[in-house]
Amino acid sequence: MTKGREVVVGEGEKQKITKTLEKNYMPYAMSVIISRAIPEIDGFKPAHRKLLFTMYKMGLLKGNRTKSANIVGQTMKVNPHGDAPIYETMVRLSEGYGALNTPFVDSKGNFGKQYSRDMAYAAARYTEAKLSKISEELFLEIEENTVDFVDNYDGTLKEPVLLPVRFPNILVNPNQGIAVGMANYICGFNLAEVCEATKAIIKDPKADPHKYMLAPDFPSGGKIVYKESEMKKIFQTGRGSFKLRGKYRYFKKEGRIEIYEIPYNTTIEAIVDKIIELVKDNKVSGIIDIRDETDLSGLKIALDVRKNIDIDILMHKIFASTPLESTVSCNFNILVRGTPRVMGVNEILNEWIDFRVECIRNKYLFNIEEMEDKYHLLLGLEKILVDIDKAIKIIRETKAAKDVVPNLMKGFSISKEQADYIAEIKLRNLNQEYILRRIAEIEELDKEIKRLKTIVKSDKKIKAVISKELTEIIKKHGYERKTTIIDDDEIKEIDQEDLIKDYNLKMFLTDHQYIKKITLASLRGSSDQTIKKDDFIVQEIEATNRQDLILFSNKQKAYKLKVYELEDVKASDLGEYLPNILEMEEGEKILHIQATDDYKGLMLFGYRNGRVSKVPLEDYMTKTNRRCLLNAYSDEDECVGICYLEEDGKLLGIRSDGRHLVFDSSLIRTKVNRNARGSQAMRMTQTTHFEKLSLPDILDEEQIKKCLSAKIPATGKFLE
Repeated sequence: MTKGREVVVGEGEKQKITKTLEKNYMPYAMSVIISRAIPEIDGFKPAHRKLLFTMYKMGLLKGNRTKSANIVGQTMKVNPHGDAPIYETMVRLSEGYGALNTPFVDSKGNFGKQYSRDMAYAAARYTEAKLSKISEELFLEIEENTVDFVDNYDGTLKEPVLLPVRFPNILVNPNQGIAVGMANYICGFNLAEVCEATKAIIKDPKADPHKYMLAPDFPSGGKIVYKESEMKKIFQTGRGSFKLRGKYRYFKKEGRIEIYEIPYNTTIEAIVDKIIELVKDNKVSGIIDIRDETDLSGLKIALDVRKNIDIDILMHKIFASTPLESTVSCNFNILVRGTPRVMGVNEILNEWIDFRVECIRNKYLFNIEEMEDKYHLLLGLEKILVDIDKAIKIIRETKAAKDVVPNLMKGFSISKEQADYIAEIKLRNLNQEYILRRIAEIEELDKEIKRLKTIVKSDKKIKAVISKELTEIIKKHGYERKTTIIDDDEIKEIDQEDLIKDYNLKMFLTDHQYIKKITLASLRGSSDQTIKKDDFIVQEIEATNRQDLILFSNKQKAYKLKVYELEDVKASDLGEYLPNILEMEEGEKILHIQATDDYKGLMLFGYRNGRVSKVPLEDYMTKTNRRCLLNAYSDEDECVGICYLEEDGKLLGIRSDGRHLVFDSSLIRTKVNRNARGSQAMRMTQTTHFEKLSLPDILDEEQIKKCLSAKIPATGKFLE
């Protein structure tokens, strides 16, 4: 238990929390970072390395496949973390699973698939494995003292600290891990491109690898949306992100889309589930059916679509809303000599070159030592060629076996090792032909030793060897890019509104400032409007979901919304409360709503003093998405009515004493400014005022004729 900054660790025993963390937690954190989660410069985590080395020691580089359960059991001699994690490691490294650009395990049986969460791998007793061909590049030199070996966990075996991998595996295969307080994600690159970039850096350590390896390459294929600035950032710093999307083909005649490659970090099921969810939520239309048709021939998601659908817009929606397009976040965090470091590609390759230089130097020093030993022995053999009979006589006349070597040493002035070697030669080989054939190697050995010593002393010559090896690896193991690159500019820009579903609807404005957006289908099902007590509908308009909605208030403001920003409601719902949506000021009230998509037509405003102003609707169009326009109409007097006309037509004005005036809007002069006073339409007396401006559809034809005036201002007529 804790008490303040102290921890009670026993009866009456206290310890500072910092000491507890340092003693108990820090070793755990370091173990996870160094021994589990973060790969080293050879491109492997300890679990990978232990498994592959065990397979090598089992003779699975050249031999036949063996049961995976056998490999797992043998690996537990160096990896004590249980059989399940070991087998999962083998699955990830296998060809069948498809998670690596260069799989190191040649698998047989069901090893599952990286792109599916439901296609699980079979148990270890059912599958078989051996090392793949490219694994030769991991173990070709391991017996030549290229890397250090350490004891396994119980001290019964030796295992390598690193593998002397002959190509920059650290950048070729994807690698991901989460440690304590840090993580790493290394996206894979194409083997041939990485090798070419490494050769360039060998020539010039400051060379730009981006010239040779444009972008990552994933075993799952797909397309990288290439942004040069982002990719350069990743190459330079080891951090950054890019978009990776799947590939599809469209069969117009059959009305079918086939998705055949998906991003590396997602699964078929995740994509299918999300598309189904979008269809159910009515966010994507036009999809009739979706099927997972993945089989032995490969990955395939089939979408049956309506034949009149815009495929570009549909796929844009799917890319935007599903894991078919995902963001890959890079974090090139690598252990270098026990220290985690985030590095750019150039720095990583320079570190790998240094590592490889050390491997080759160790190899050549080992070879030199062996050659020098052999050279020394052959020099001794050369000495007995002068008198073979003497050597045979010494051996034959020596009474005790232990004295044979000392007598040979004394008789020919040779070292103990040379005498041992001669003494071990079979009697039938102690002839001139055999000895001449053997000592003929002396000259070649001498030349080779001198050549290797020259190379060992020169980093430049060692790097030339590395460059030659990389060229051979490209020829032996190179492959075409699996992930294609598309420039960000090539992606067709689709207006966000194109992704919004369009449909016809009706909108209702109530006196209490509620607005209802109701689809025609919903209205057909139930047309009985639910409103609050004492409330009533003041306006009803037809609209479509992608139109703009302009709302005119009594404070000379014009608010603007997209119709799709309002939620669809049922007739039985109250609707949305406008003061909350528009953040209106106290006492403000919406008088009129108008939907438009082309801003054509005219807005007419009637004022209490009898004036009417005419403003083209296009005056309310804005290039930016402004939510509120001030001075939407004149503030000289109170607004008593707002009307919309597609073009000039008849209007009705009503005076407070009951007089009605019908006139043509063409008589009203169009004002340059929205807040202009307007023209006098109806004459007022000292005791009357303009009460209402509306369309004349509330009158019949006879009444319209009676009240119609060819000029304004006019007084109007009384109606019975």
